[in-house]
Amino acid sequence: MKVRLGPEDEYMHPGPEPTFNESMYFNFHDPVVGLGGFVRIGNRPNEGHAEMTVCLYLPDGRVAFTFRRPEIADNERFEAGGASFEVVRPFEELRVAYRGRLVLLTDPLEMADPRAAFTSNPWEEATVELTYTGAATPFGGEPEESHERPGEEFARGHYEQLVEARGTVTVGEEAWTVDGRGLRDHSWGPRTWQAPWYYRWLTVNMSDGTGMMLSRIARQDGPGTRGGFVWDGEGIHLVDDVRVSTEWTDEGRYHQRVRAGFIVRGADGPEERELTGEVRNLIPLRNRRDGRVTRISEGLTVWTLDRALGADPSATTGHGLSEYLDQIVDGEPVGLAE
Repeated sequence: MKVRLGPEDEYMHPGPEPTFNESMYFNFHDPVVGLGGFVRIGNRPNEGHAEMTVCLYLPDGRVAFTFRRPEIADNERFEAGGASFEVVRPFEELRVAYRGRLVLLTDPLEMADPRAAFTSNPWEEATVELTYTGAATPFGGEPEESHERPGEEFARGHYEQLVEARGTVTVGEEAWTVDGRGLRDHSWGPRTWQAPWYYRWLTVNMSDGTGMMLSRIARQDGPGTRGGFVWDGEGIHLVDDVRVSTEWTDEGRYHQRVRAGFIVRGADGPEERELTGEVRNLIPLRNRRDGRVTRISEGLTVWTLDRALGADPSATTGHGLSEYLDQIVDGEPVGLAE
């Protein structure tokens, strides 16, 4: 499937569809200070609002969080609810900022009931000032031909990039200097969170600057897709297959350990690899639309790879996030079998 991607795609796109969404997302993790998180803005101009999320996994195990749907009038910029993104140099330098209040969750699982979590926990003023620089070639773009079925649109165009993140984060009286790594993505097109039956999105930054993204998207009535990419420090290698197995918590049915076997197109042919992850902290998010309930569980994860991707054979430990989206049916996530 041929895709188009140019510097102009770092900016905004037209979208006449009622559910058109244009979003950017930036995650990071600094293992030295023990701080991680992500910031997202998803513009829904034809619905008159944005989706704005800030999530910070603090070193002591608490999570500082907010989600808002601020009103917007157009799709001219990423600026909503106290958060903003600025493209300084396409694919090379972007700035992420947030100034506002975050709720402090000693038990992040309380966000399974957002209203109760937001009203029963303390709030603090917070700031995020991070500069993201490209650490790898971007992966993805907009396909020349549509690859989504009607009613299952999730991202007409979509690319991702491993990055470095530097700057400062403050929550209340606490402040941290960030020097970490992460992944960013940018997508546009019609989207509802109810379109996938479930998905698994694994973002991984290894200690030597290599990394990967693995994706499993399931359809209710078909096989779905399995894929991703590996960055070995010099180039992008496509992943042809991803097989995910999950160890779930008994209470709440959240993912706590992940194993992903995958096949990457290596220089000498296909290679079978294995990635395992242990979730260190997790917050469940919820989206409701047309009577359906979708859960997106965001897990700060420590990754272990079977062998290094680059020249340093000791670089088998990494950090990142494991994002599990499931439709909830009869109180259970639909993807428990995987």
